[in-house]
Amino acid sequence: MPRGRRATTGPAGATAEPGAGRFYMISVVSKAYGIHPQTLRLYEREGLLKPSRTEGNTRLYSEEDLRQLEVILNLTRDLGVNLAGVEIVLNMRRKMEQMQEEVSEFVAWVRQELARAAQEGWQERLQEALVRLPPTPLARAATAAAAVVPPPPAAGSAG
Repeated sequence: MPRGRRATTGPAGATAEPGAGRFYMISVVSKAYGIHPQTLRLYEREGLLKPSRTEGNTRLYSEEDLRQLEVILNLTRDLGVNLAGVEIVLNMRRKMEQMQEEVSEFVAWVRQELARAAQEGWQERLQEALVRLPPTPLARAATAAAAVVPPPPAAGSAG
């Protein structure tokens, strides 16, 4: 939530702004996840969480922040990863998501280009553009060697 805008407080410390989803105060998040508020502050200092702030500087955790917190807690509690490792994993996840978006954009572009090419009759143009060339010396040598090599003996025959 941008500074200078006051959120309205709802039940159990949850806050909401029209169209912005729900936000939770640090005390609600710490109780819900069974962690000390200082731990949440540490995660913020380490750059693992970035809660928004009210104009009174109160931390407000969004649904996305809570999903990030769940990943952090899974890595630290269940998998024994330290905070440096958590940072690396989160950065890798961010990069993988970015790469996935780029791949999706590329696939969409390729599909668009294939559809456009199909409408323009690319198959006929491709056949006209192909030029038949005689085999290269390397290809002729490989073909000749394959013809000279005798077939392997049949199973069970004496040689």
